[in-house]
Amino acid sequence: MDTEKLTEYYELAADSIITYLPKVALAIIVLLIGIRLINKLVNLATNTMEKRGIGSDILPFLSSVVGILLKIALFFVVATTLGFDTAGLVTVIAAASFAVGLALQGSLGNFAAGILILIFKPYRRGDWIQVDDFFGRVEEVQIFNTILETPGSKTLIVPNGQVVENVVTNYSEKGKVRLELQLLMAYEESFPRIREVIMEAVRRSQYVLTEPATIVGIESYDTHNIVVAVRPFVKPDDYWEATFEVHELIKNALSTAGIKMAYSEGVELGKIGA
Repeated sequence: MDTEKLTEYYELAADSIITYLPKVALAIIVLLIGIRLINKLVNLATNTMEKRGIGSDILPFLSSVVGILLKIALFFVVATTLGFDTAGLVTVIAAASFAVGLALQGSLGNFAAGILILIFKPYRRGDWIQVDDFFGRVEEVQIFNTILETPGSKTLIVPNGQVVENVVTNYSEKGKVRLELQLLMAYEESFPRIREVIMEAVRRSQYVLTEPATIVGIESYDTHNIVVAVRPFVKPDDYWEATFEVHELIKNALSTAGIKMAYSEGVELGKIGA
């Protein structure tokens, strides 16, 4: 009896081997060819992205994503070759992906926005930018967030989704930024003389650029004074130092020239520094 059962087991095993061995062999061949093909496709995709100017900071990530997607596709091909019903597996994966997507909706939005930022590069590390009410220097562009450092040495973590949804002002893109200064001058003072003194003071600044040229003009007329606009250009990294220095240079120059200024209410300050 035992011999008969053992014989049946051997026959069943032999039938199974005869039935599945070709499928297993074919699956192994498909797997090996698929892996080689995936490597070639990933290299091709990487080279194509490099030629299109995609930066080195995002290129490894995108190459990995392409490789993972192709390997998932290869997994289903091999499973089908072995005779497995992949329809049920696809349904389970789709349902799980949908549930995870709902749970991580905000994070996935920030992730997608991070990919867009890394690809299109509206700003780079070191740029001074403003997003909504957030202003600072870009310290790092991550997949989910952009890290900013404010002039007051505070760290701001801005979700990339918020960056994409708002207007981004990049002060470093052109390599220069304009200071927008205002002075209140008394009506009795000669404006040509005011402009001459201010221009000379601004030229002494170590931060002000010669091009584009500084603009000094009358911006508006108040009831008791003239509003004079001073618009020099400086490098973005020099913004605050230039602001303080130009203010000081103008103050000293006007004081030396004896030119009067006024409060916003129109009360004269007299000679600056007096």
